[in-house]
Amino acid sequence: MTQPDSAMSAASVPGPRPADADGPDRIPPGQVVQSSLPVTHYGPVPVCHPEAWDLRVYGATSSGDGHRWTLPEFLALPSSEMMADFHCVTKTTVLGIRWTGVPTADVLAAVPPAPTATHVMVWADYGYGANLPIEILAEPGTMLATGREGRGLSPERGYPVRLVVPSRYGWKSVKWVRAIEYLAQDRRGFWEERGYHNVADPWREQRYSYQEQPGDGPDL
Repeated sequence: MTQPDSAMSAASVPGPRPADADGPDRIPPGQVVQSSLPVTHYGPVPVCHPEAWDLRVYGATSSGDGHRWTLPEFLALPSSEMMADFHCVTKTTVLGIRWTGVPTADVLAAVPPAPTATHVMVWADYGYGANLPIEILAEPGTMLATGREGRGLSPERGYPVRLVVPSRYGWKSVKWVRAIEYLAQDRRGFWEERGYHNVADPWREQRYSYQEQPGDGPDL
């Protein structure tokens, strides 16, 4: 499970910012740059048993059927590399982290959502989940990462697979991902039910649920 380690102004600000951009616009308001990514999570680090691990996609799929990858099958998928900044709701930002993994857009292409699907719930071990609009999962910068800085993920960093969502505060970047559920309507995840903003856009400083405006999320 991921601690809110990562998520308001009136203006709409597009994101994420390019990881190679320069200048103050690269840093969301209220954030302070630090050199290393802190290790934060809620609860114990799960023990991965590679022979039993799988990743499932289910819910409002276009076919009505789900899909399952074993760990060797998932690791055999075409991978890519990206540089992305990480913004923690606790106001720290780490610039230019190099991630390797499977773009989530490829997962959406492999298991297309139904036309009625609007959101996803990304599930981790121990029942932790974080919700996202399906278009955020489709963003070019969103990835199911299997490596960081040229090495495989360590257990505390999310081994074997974690989500990376540069356009949102880091609690949306779920560690220890086990399933993606397509939803026909939005539903709050673990931290969103416990006082954190449903949208979590760092450039709007959407940190806490009391900041939410009508339309930002389902009722608490």
